[in-house]
Amino acid sequence: MNVFERYAPFIQDYIYRSGWQTLRSVQNAAGEAIFGTEDNVLLTASTASGKTEAAFFPILTLLDEDPSKTVGVLYIAPLKALINDQFGRLNDLCQEEGIPVSRWHGDVAQTTKRRLLKKPAGILQITPESLESLLINKHMEIPSLFGDLRFVVIDEIHSLLRADRGLQTFCLIERLCRIAGCSPRRIGLSATIGNPEEAGRFLAAGSGRKTVIPAFDGGKEVWRLSMEHFYNTPPQAGEGRTPDKEALPAEPASDTAPEAADPGIGYIFEHTRGKKCLIFTNSREECEAVCQNLRQYCEARHEPDRFLIHHGNLSASYRESAEEDMKDDDSLMSVCATATLELGIDIGKLERAFHIDAPFTVSGFLQRMGRTGRRGDPSEMWFVMREDHQEARSMLPDSIPWYLIQGIALVQLYIEERFVEPPRTGRLPYSLLYHQTMSTLASHGEMTAGELASRVLTLACFSRITKDDYKILLRHLIEIDHINRTENGGLIVGISGERIVNNYKFYAVFQENIEYTVHAGSEQLGTIVKPPPVGDKIAIAGRVWVVEEVDHKRRDVYCTLVKGNIPAYFGDVAGDIHTRILERMYGVLFEDKQYQYLMSHAVCRLEDARETFRKSGMELKTLIHLGGNMWALFPWLGSYAFLALERFLKIRCGKRLGLKGLSSSRPYYMQFTMQASEEDFYRIVREEAEADIDPMELVYPKEVPVFEKYDEYVPEELVRKGFAYGVLDIEGMKKRVLTWNTEEAFNAPALYK
Repeated sequence: MNVFERYAPFIQDYIYRSGWQTLRSVQNAAGEAIFGTEDNVLLTASTASGKTEAAFFPILTLLDEDPSKTVGVLYIAPLKALINDQFGRLNDLCQEEGIPVSRWHGDVAQTTKRRLLKKPAGILQITPESLESLLINKHMEIPSLFGDLRFVVIDEIHSLLRADRGLQTFCLIERLCRIAGCSPRRIGLSATIGNPEEAGRFLAAGSGRKTVIPAFDGGKEVWRLSMEHFYNTPPQAGEGRTPDKEALPAEPASDTAPEAADPGIGYIFEHTRGKKCLIFTNSREECEAVCQNLRQYCEARHEPDRFLIHHGNLSASYRESAEEDMKDDDSLMSVCATATLELGIDIGKLERAFHIDAPFTVSGFLQRMGRTGRRGDPSEMWFVMREDHQEARSMLPDSIPWYLIQGIALVQLYIEERFVEPPRTGRLPYSLLYHQTMSTLASHGEMTAGELASRVLTLACFSRITKDDYKILLRHLIEIDHINRTENGGLIVGISGERIVNNYKFYAVFQENIEYTVHAGSEQLGTIVKPPPVGDKIAIAGRVWVVEEVDHKRRDVYCTLVKGNIPAYFGDVAGDIHTRILERMYGVLFEDKQYQYLMSHAVCRLEDARETFRKSGMELKTLIHLGGNMWALFPWLGSYAFLALERFLKIRCGKRLGLKGLSSSRPYYMQFTMQASEEDFYRIVREEAEADIDPMELVYPKEVPVFEKYDEYVPEELVRKGFAYGVLDIEGMKKRVLTWNTEEAFNAPALYK
């Protein structure tokens, strides 16, 4: 097929006006798939490769040849910023032909929305949360809005493959199609898909169509990459000695920051001067702190402020002004950002990105890397890894620079294997089941239990949930007044349920950061996010406390003082880190390989870590004796398998091992005391792993592990079941434990080299 000739004349004119000499390979491949089949299409190509145009050129051609009587294309994106950015690009493309492009999210004026409802046509751009709101509040308008919907385009689909928000998005697409009586094709776009076949099945679920994944030559990726390490106070790693291999910086460093400054932040301050950069952090709190520090450096050096900030808690005006400043090619401002600037938005010609510490995923690294190099230059990322010096009496695990090792592992996994995290399947999404039940009742009004089940349980993402479990949920919702039974025997939203559904926060299924106040007797210690279960320890106010009680309704944690030392915990557990990343981290420490992108301090810090690794015995063992009855366990498992192992050791093996005081730095290591010998540890753990394990055994007595946003409204027995069967990776844990044995405790070279 000659794809260019198949395009509508106005598309061809747009290509001529843009000065394009040829179509890119992704555009040819997408054109053949969209023009040549009636299937869904998953389009994976690197950032700035032209995926949006590749999808929309053939879609708009088909729409031009046979205009839709309603909205013809629904474009779903995870961020308002991405919608705002694509709105301008699509408007330029569609304006001459008179195809309207509309936006629908919280920052869009009501007059714009009313105009679309009056005359639905063209392309509608929307977030999952606004689509939820539309289905609830404009239920009667759905057939007239979408009755002739031809395509649903899901941008940055990789960001929806591993959490409830993605499942919600596909529930909404299915519900919309049923109400409107339409059967659109789905087009998924992403730069970072780990397992395309699995992602294709995820995209197709409930659509009644197959997914085509076009193959094409994406060209050669060229990166400029550096990774440097800083202690927060002097001396730096390697000072006073020459490393075996000197890694040369990309430019001469002049890292002179104000007195007593953080050396890592000073490094960023110097290397952003005169350039337009992005500075990524892993949390909003850190983003704020870094931006404040950099602005203080500007004041101390009597320089104009050259730093902006962008994260999800800021107002729309702050975010949009930062985006506009960055789109100006003459701007030399830099933005401190979280994941809000990780996805597809084009913010002009960025010269480099910085990343403080390691991201949690290969996908996140690639997305953030892809923000730069969008105008023909190579992508450029500078990692800045920071840590405190270890105290003289600190334990072995603290002497490993975990973020540095994780950063190297992420990069190497992609370079060597093109590994990206696959979709997360096999969950039991009871929190989302509650949400979609309440949403369906709120939009449709009174329904019988059978009608409600036929609308909700038949959605593809609930295929693993039984009718019996749904009955348990409905009975519970009636008991807590979220649902009422009418005189006719029908079900409606109850008074308590209305308070939840009528709040704008109901539209989102992702968890906002909810802070819990920590109490010790009459004393208030401060706040933490997502408290651990009863019996676990927390660090706050400079001391260690054991959790006695958690009141989720009042957001209070009650604890008592204990002796010990654990890392402070004020936020989420370290993201959803895949087991392959931990395995490659072992490989980084095990091998003697040098990495060209490491700068001088990082080279020396890695040498130190490898020496510690070999001398401690971590090279050959997973269990390391720290002295006395104290041990450290390095299982090299991802977040959910690590969590399963923690509970397995406490619940199944604890008594036999004489295990006490287990504390974790997830997902890197555990520390504990035990009465058993090293040989007994391996024997007992293996024996218990070989026996059948009921996942429900690994939930603590009376524990209700609230993980997702609406778990607090779900019956406790279902929350426990969802956690045991859908969160804990028991198979991954057992597979690892069964490689341990008494003769050769850790056959590491064979497993990971």
